[in-house]
Amino acid sequence: MSVRIRERIRAAGKRYHANDNIAAFIEPGELEQLLDEVQEKMSGVLESLVIDTESDHNTRETARRVAKMYVHEIFRGRYAAQPPVTEFPNAEGLNELMIVGPITVRSACSHHLCPIIGKLWIGLMPNQDSNLIGLSKYVRLADWIMSRPQIQEEAVTQVANLLQEKTRPDGLAVVMEADHFCMHWRGVKDMDSTMTNSVMRGAFLTDPTLRREFLSLLEKRR
Repeated sequence: MSVRIRERIRAAGKRYHANDNIAAFIEPGELEQLLDEVQEKMSGVLESLVIDTESDHNTRETARRVAKMYVHEIFRGRYAAQPPVTEFPNAEGLNELMIVGPITVRSACSHHLCPIIGKLWIGLMPNQDSNLIGLSKYVRLADWIMSRPQIQEEAVTQVANLLQEKTRPDGLAVVMEADHFCMHWRGVKDMDSTMTNSVMRGAFLTDPTLRREFLSLLEKRR
């Protein structure tokens, strides 16, 4: 199944990096077949790790559980279509700073497939032509982007690009602070380090007063 999906993507001249969404190339019923394939391959990984999945009751269904976790949960942002978002016109001409967050986000490092868990804040400066979306939709869109293997710097940019497209504001700011288990769990095993990065667009980039207001309000919410 993965071969057929991959061939469609290549025929369309599209890429399929770890943090890309490929839902458009998966036909009805094929996701379950892909899950079966992942289960089979994961069984081979466990076998190569010399883990007895036949007599060990704890690992007998591990391959299936891991396959379902990857396809339907932690990497679902690759295989599921973008969640529906109802957009409303800015009928009242709102043009004041809006802040959404902290949004809890969960992802996985594409280098080691270790968890990335953190908080996301979104700042918006709408204009009369902006679209307004429901508060819960910010969470759904962020989760859709984050549920893929990736690095934090690219994930924040993808969130910003999607929100820019949906809302068309005068200014957009996205800040993410997260723990990276590829540092906590392996390698240097530093439990205290976090990573914070931001994307500033429009008025947040050109107006230092607005940027300071956003960052100061954000700090009070941490």
